[in-house]
Amino acid sequence: MRKLFKKAHLWFSLPLGIVITITCFSGAMLIFEKEITQHIQRDYYYTKTVADKPLPIDQLLANVEPLLEEGRRITGVTISDNPERSYKVNINTPKHSAIFVDQYSGEVLGEPGRLGFFKTMFRLHRWLMDSKPEDGAIYWGKVIVGISTLLMVIIIITGVVLWWPKGIKSLKNRSKIEIRKGWSRFWYDLHAVGGVYATLLLLAMALTGLTWSFEWYSKGFYSLFGVETKSNNETHAPQKGKNRNANTERYIYWQSAIDSVTDKCTNYLEMTVSDGSVSVKQPGWGNQRASDKYSFDNNSGEITDITLYEDSDYNRKVRGWIYSIHVGNWGGYLSRVMWFLAAMLGATLPLTGYYLWIRRMIKKRKC
Repeated sequence: MRKLFKKAHLWFSLPLGIVITITCFSGAMLIFEKEITQHIQRDYYYTKTVADKPLPIDQLLANVEPLLEEGRRITGVTISDNPERSYKVNINTPKHSAIFVDQYSGEVLGEPGRLGFFKTMFRLHRWLMDSKPEDGAIYWGKVIVGISTLLMVIIIITGVVLWWPKGIKSLKNRSKIEIRKGWSRFWYDLHAVGGVYATLLLLAMALTGLTWSFEWYSKGFYSLFGVETKSNNETHAPQKGKNRNANTERYIYWQSAIDSVTDKCTNYLEMTVSDGSVSVKQPGWGNQRASDKYSFDNNSGEITDITLYEDSDYNRKVRGWIYSIHVGNWGGYLSRVMWFLAAMLGATLPLTGYYLWIRRMIKKRKC
């Protein structure tokens, strides 16, 4: 049985090791994207001065709307609990785009784009720089990443089996990475022992990441938690834009809703207002997509219903947890540092494995 595990570990690793290295490394680079981006593009994310009170939302958005091209519309506004952070005006297209505005002066700070480095890392991580075929053909980059991640699970498990000591006495020696017995021993220990130390975190990343690779896996994985999955082919009818006067009145009610929620909830991380609802994200560990929802009347801004996170939809809770575990942000900076180190170690495992295999092949030839 051990020989079978050894062959599986080797022959799955040899052809896919480079892909696994790229996936782990690019994933590690994305962990602190938000902080790095906000540091480099600070002028977008922070106001120049902090006044006693921000301007009304309708006044701020009146400065943003004339800058929008045809087909683009405002879908919501995200407000941070940090008074130095500018307001984020969410735009419908392209996806995840936003314009930032100084809530004290009304100045439109601009629309920051994703940094080129992180664009590349994201495309490498998800699709190996491939682009989705318009004719519905096989999305090879996505498939290769998915297959590599799936086999990575087998590689990790077989690696643990091969490392597993025969007795308690040998456990101590097999749990150390020697740095004083030469480079060959160091690379071996880094591969075998280091891989074992990172096993649980790498498995967590791989098993959750596969939900974005294969629809069949996603359905099966979520069904284990009793979560129903929806088809990715669902389409939503585009919402028609409204005239500026109607929008101004709508934004006045947004402000009324924000004022009401702020009175009820003084401790929050950020809140996002959109038509009919205010989503309030609470600080703390756990599901980083957890939020309380306050529904309001679009014609008056009056709060009509409150759904706390603990009472929210079970499907949404599980999906939020899956994402939080995959990116490692469930435990704040501590868990993200752990995820970063584990992903970087995961990126080195195929490389040290190649080194050990090549070294062994050279020794065999000499014999």
